[in-house]
Amino acid sequence: MFDFDAGKMMLFGIVALAVIPPKDLPRVLRTVGKYVGQVRRMASDFQGQFMDAMKEVELDSVKKEIQSINDAAKIDTSFDPSSLMRDSAPKPAEPAAVEPPAPTILETVTVDAPVVVESAPVAEKAASSAT
Repeated sequence: MFDFDAGKMMLFGIVALAVIPPKDLPRVLRTVGKYVGQVRRMASDFQGQFMDAMKEVELDSVKKEIQSINDAAKIDTSFDPSSLMRDSAPKPAEPAAVEPPAPTILETVTVDAPVVVESAPVAEKAASSAT
């Protein structure tokens, strides 16, 4: 804030010695030091409150950003793929009235004797056809 280097302090001391008598100088320096300390404490408190306010603003923006990310990442738990497919599938057309087929007459076949079919093994057929 104030740039006090060694040269400026010496100049200030020489002017103070010229203006303030030496016997009052300790009291004046004590009073000046007291007020400089109060100003520094007030500046420090102000800076601390300012930094707290900045952290709070940053924290609020971070909270809002995290909340927006959470809202975007939420999964809809009421998702039901079977009902979705059922609702989106085309409805079948109602069938036209169909008359039942007319009854058919079944014939019964009777076999007098059982039919027996003999089969020779494949190797025997091949041997008999080769000779």
